[in-house]
Formats: sequence, C-alpha cells, structure tokens
Amino acid sequence: MKPVCLVIGAGAGIGGNVGKRFAQGGYHAVLCRRSDKEGLDRLVGEIEAEGGSASGVMLNAIEAGAIEDCVAEVEAGIGPIEVVVFNLGAQIGDRTLANTSYKQFEMGWRLATFALFRVAQSVCPRMEERGKGTILVTSATAAVRGNAGQHSHAAAMGGRRMLCQTLNAEFSPKGIHVAHILIDGAVDAPDTLGKMLGEERFQQLREVRGLANDGLLVPSKVAETYFHVAQQHRSAWTHELDLRAFSDRPWWNH
Repeated sequence: MKPVCLVIGAGAGIGGNVGKRFAQGGYHAVLCRRSDKEGLDRLVGEIEAEGGSASGVMLNAIEAGAIEDCVAEVEAGIGPIEVVVFNLGAQIGDRTLANTSYKQFEMGWRLATFALFRVAQSVCPRMEERGKGTILVTSATAAVRGNAGQHSHAAAMGGRRMLCQTLNAEFSPKGIHVAHILIDGAVDAPDTLGKMLGEERFQQLREVRGLANDGLLVPSKVAETYFHVAQQHRSAWTHELDLRAFSDRPWWNH
C-alpha cells in the first residue's frame, strides 16, 4: 500500500504540482478542489500517464462536514494519510474597509483558518495514534504583513500562521511535522494569478517577468521544496520558511 498525500486545493498551480511531485515520489496523491472537474480529471490522468497513482475529489471546503467526510473516506478507502498539503487560498482582492462586507471578511477566515482547524481536528488524532505525519500549509505574505486593502486576507492568513504555531507546539513532540510555507511573491499559475489579472495581462506579466526570466515562482520548483520538507529527519525539522523569486524584494524590505 502506498503512503497517501492529501492535497486540499489542488489547482493548476502549487497544489497540483505538489500532488504530482508526491506521486513521483511514491505516494498516492488525493487531489481535492472545489471546481473544474475537467481540469481535475486531466491532472489525475497526467499523473497516471507518468506512472504515478492519484485520485480526484470535488470538495467544497467550507461546506459543513465536507473536510471531515473526505478525510474519513480516504483513510477507509485508500489508506492512512501520511502527508496533508493545505493549499486553500483566501484572497478576495484589494478592498477598503468600507467595501469589505461581513460576509467577505468571514469568508477569508473560513477558508484560511477555520478550514485548516477542521483538517487538523480530522487528521491529527489519526497521525498521533500512528506516531507520525506531516502537515504542509501554504501561506502568503499577508501572514506577516498587513497592507491597505487586505483586511480580510491579512487577518485570515495571520490566523493561519498562528494556528500552525499552536499545532506545532502540541503535535511536534508527538511526531507530527507541521510546516508553514510562506509564498512571498507572484506564482506563475493560470488559475490563481491568471484569474486575478485576466489572460492578457497574465501573459504580458509572464513575458516580462516569468518564463525564462525566472521572476515568477514556478509551481513545479516550489513543489520540490514541499517534498523536501516532508522528507526531513525529525532531528532537523523546518517549521517556517519563505519562498520568492530571486529578483523579488522580501516582505521585510518593502
């Protein structure tokens, strides 16, 4: 039986590429996303064509019971979850305080913080019983710096970061590796940055900064870091790290 890597938020960017990398490394990748079943099926097909093992799940992470049911079904039907990659975004765009509704603010919290809490409550007891497990959490610059227009996102991601710290404090001594991975830059991903900018502006940005210029974070390269962190010996675990393109200024120098 192959070890299982559960990816929550497996789009065409970081999540999907992390799933591919774990499948290449001998895991069965369970890829979860909220929309675009055609894209999900294509991703699973690509992994299988390369000799890997994967399955896809359509998952609305803010729906009551959806995360909990998914974890239970994977554990019962596929195998023990050794790695969870929590990759849900919570960006609602730049909005002034007056233009941020209660619903929008709460949505950021539900996606960024409450969903991670629910994942942890579902997997940590199982991992604790087995004495091992890894939870890799994708985060953002907003977790460490609150900019104007980012009230929902910064509050949500700041909460995500603190939740990772409390989970680490409780479960690291029990053999569970919790890592907070801060993506401090633009990612060359069509279903995140591409959707925010629109196809034309996205391609212009890729031509100016991305592609051979290496000025956008390349998802397949980011995935290598996730895989490496998951394989670390417990005597030298990383809890927090940040990633950015070589030409980007780090968050603390802005």
